[in-house]
Amino acid sequence: MTLATESAVPATTDGFPVLGMDAVVFAVGNARQAAHFYTTAFGFSVVAYAGPETGQRDEATYVMTSGTARFVIRGPVRSGTDLAKHVAAHGDGVSDLAIAVPDVPRAYAYALAHGATGLQAPTEVTDEHGTVVVAAIAAYGDTRHSLVDRSRYTGPYLPGYIAGTTGARSATTASGERLVAAVDHCVCNVELGRMDEWVDFYHRVMGFTNMAEFIGDDIATDYSALMSKVVADGSRLVKFPLNEPAVAKKKSQIDEFLEFYDGPGVQHIALATDDIVATVQAMREAGVQFLETPDSYYDDPELRERIGQVRVPVEVLKQHRILVDRDEEGYLLQIFTRPVQDRPTVFFELIERHGSSGFGKGNFKALFQAIEREQELRGNL
Repeated sequence: MTLATESAVPATTDGFPVLGMDAVVFAVGNARQAAHFYTTAFGFSVVAYAGPETGQRDEATYVMTSGTARFVIRGPVRSGTDLAKHVAAHGDGVSDLAIAVPDVPRAYAYALAHGATGLQAPTEVTDEHGTVVVAAIAAYGDTRHSLVDRSRYTGPYLPGYIAGTTGARSATTASGERLVAAVDHCVCNVELGRMDEWVDFYHRVMGFTNMAEFIGDDIATDYSALMSKVVADGSRLVKFPLNEPAVAKKKSQIDEFLEFYDGPGVQHIALATDDIVATVQAMREAGVQFLETPDSYYDDPELRERIGQVRVPVEVLKQHRILVDRDEEGYLLQIFTRPVQDRPTVFFELIERHGSSGFGKGNFKALFQAIEREQELRGNL
């Protein structure tokens, strides 16, 4: 049932409160194989399924969770559909960053009144487990933001889905703990000159505010550069860094992404982990490849002076190629995977926070140099 929405919402109204991320939705060429990968390599568990067997004729969808993180893996089962066209254009990638809100009609009306393009009007979907309210607005490129209220629903995901599993065993740490606790943030890449446009979009449409800004030497190497601003809701539960390329001697990682993804989209998803060392060990054993940080990063005496006392000794961080950064609030540990599909587009970050709400500013140069080495191997630098 489609719900009526208000035609306008005053700018002074808190019309877009946010509860957190509802799901990261992927469009992929083979949903069953992707679900197996995120189960056996990232430790997610399949909790729901919809496909031809359940009456969803054109696609197969696997819903996966780990901690509070939810991935929804969608794959077309026939050509010519919108989902099939999305995969053909972009390869495997994120099609939807779904946001949980307490009042979908109000949030949707507020978004449209402040310049958003509506893709799906607020709609109630109901079964024996209750009712979910969903709507959707357009974001950069072919990415959308679904708005979801599942407060009156007890089923596995949405009406039309059945509880299920692929039967694959979820990866865990050596001690049997989960690998992923939550989605920490999602990073998007947009075209040159459009970062501020999308920052303004999140300000107007969702009431987000700027959380951080990175420009100039902080976010450049000798060869490539980019600019980045981070927008977030007031609770900091939803954080979206927005990147655009900057003029430099060679092609930046953002330029490479835009070329191979065929437009703007989600570059990487940062996943919070309780024990980054144990998680990296388990994921490496499952075949996940990470960017390699050179020994010089860990051997620099300024590193130990800058980071002070941290939970994991530098020698152990060096062994696993994990980066560390400290700010005025605390410190964080982080590492980045290589792209997880054949196109050099989407990759993942693992992050373990100890007070810090930052994004590893002190590691940017080392990270970008590692990415440049990968770009050079691909012939794309």
